[in-house]
Amino acid sequence: MAGPGIFDRRLLRARQRRAAAHPETFLIDRVADELGERLSAVLRHFDIAADLGTPTDALRRVLAASGKTGTVIAASPSASDDVIQVTADEEALPFAAGSLDLMVSGLALQFVNDLPGTLIQVRRALKPDGLFLAALAGGDSLAELRQSFAEAESEMDGGASPRVAPFADVRELGALLQRAGFALPVVDSERLTVRYASAFALMHDLRRMGATNVLVERRRVPLRRATLSRMADIYAGRFADADGRLRATFEIVWLSGWAPHESQQKPLKPGSAAQRLADALGTTERPAGDKTGR
Repeated sequence: MAGPGIFDRRLLRARQRRAAAHPETFLIDRVADELGERLSAVLRHFDIAADLGTPTDALRRVLAASGKTGTVIAASPSASDDVIQVTADEEALPFAAGSLDLMVSGLALQFVNDLPGTLIQVRRALKPDGLFLAALAGGDSLAELRQSFAEAESEMDGGASPRVAPFADVRELGALLQRAGFALPVVDSERLTVRYASAFALMHDLRRMGATNVLVERRRVPLRRATLSRMADIYAGRFADADGRLRATFEIVWLSGWAPHESQQKPLKPGSAAQRLADALGTTERPAGDKTGR
């Protein structure tokens, strides 16, 4: 599915393959643990589940250990031999309509060009009353690095270039779930603060996550050493704790929604309440436009 071209998807895959040789997994492992906790609260079994785009097998290991899933399909470039794998891109899902009971995704959908289109495809792939549960990087992620790069490039090069992806915020993602047709949509987020010895240590971890700059509009010329050094100085000056270590924010946004089914709870129709709000609050009801006396 064609998107607006925010991310270079081919470059993303190349960097994820390179990162897989020596991965840094603390973030995806935390996401996998949280997914296990959230799934444990769902009192049902999912016969057919799919893992969409997760860069490691962390979520699939949690699904296997949960006892809540039967067949698990890996729509991911990092699948191992002990699972069913399909060649898939998050922007063009190969699943038939109504074929899955559960779809999960960890730290992958933030790099999708057409996220509304992907969410619509996910909802169509789910059986009625099927569950979608995903985590992706939110808008506050790497705010410190973004600010430091912008100021350093403005000072040293006469203007900033895109360095950190424009991740979506919680309100936008909630609206996208509704637009995609999910029932009972829920969006929430958590912010993790990870501390590093330097900005370069943070950038090293991002490379090992396969999460470095893949923006289509990125500057193609190599970053000058003087600009990189100035960025590191700004980062250290603004975002260091008393012990000299630097803070880096990772916001993880969780999405969940269900494919519509007649058994699900539905909001009451307007005017169907059995008791007036004024009675419940113990106050006097006034017609619209009336002013309260003083």
